[in-house]
Amino acid sequence: MDELPVLDQSARRSGALIDYLARHLRRRSESALIPLDLRTRHLVALTVLRARGDITQRDLATDLVLDSTNIVGLLNELEGRGLVERRRSTEDRRRHVVSLTDAGVSLLCQAETALAAVEDEVFEALGPSQRDQLHELLKAATSPSEPDTWC
Repeated sequence: MDELPVLDQSARRSGALIDYLARHLRRRSESALIPLDLRTRHLVALTVLRARGDITQRDLATDLVLDSTNIVGLLNELEGRGLVERRRSTEDRRRHVVSLTDAGVSLLCQAETALAAVEDEVFEALGPSQRDQLHELLKAATSPSEPDTWC
């Protein structure tokens, strides 16, 4: 039987720390979104719509990595609250174009303000330059194929 290699215990491993921090940040963020009646999936969709502008429902589903059933459900929720608008494409009547409404922009701004407060709390031990450096390092560590929407 082969022996497992002994890992150098003095080596710095970041995965567990990043996972812990991500879970903590996610829990706090989800709590901050509750008063706005937003879930993370809503926030991501609104963020993508703001970044991309008017977009076909199919392209939005691709960006969000959702199948057609799930994108319809998500858009029904957002449209029911007046946060997005769907209309037929003038180029292809079979397609729908999705737009962010003024109410969607307003709610997204409120959510971003709430999430900024969460980040201030979670990263309070870091100074401004350290936060900037962390942000740049995380961007560098993400796949180049990932959208720049989150940065």
